Amino acid sequence: MMGGGWGVFGAGMGLWGLLWVALLIGLPLYVAYTLLDRDSGEEERRPLSILRERYARGELSEEEFERRRQQLESTNR
Repeated sequence: MMGGGWGVFGAGMGLWGLLWVALLIGLPLYVAYTLLDRDSGEEERRPLSILRERYARGELSEEEFERRRQQLESTNR
């Protein structure tokens, strides 16, 4: 006979303890990573999307937009 052990129930409790520890450590790390990644993404916006935004706001004429778009696309190839 097994002496004084919790058996399967004890193993399950240990597993739940590990899951809670992983949650308590993993959740703050995930939140920090998400916030840091979101901040760095704004600086790395693609030039073509910025050009489209400026055209949509009316800062560029259609001719200027097409000229700059073609220039950007030719430098990316």
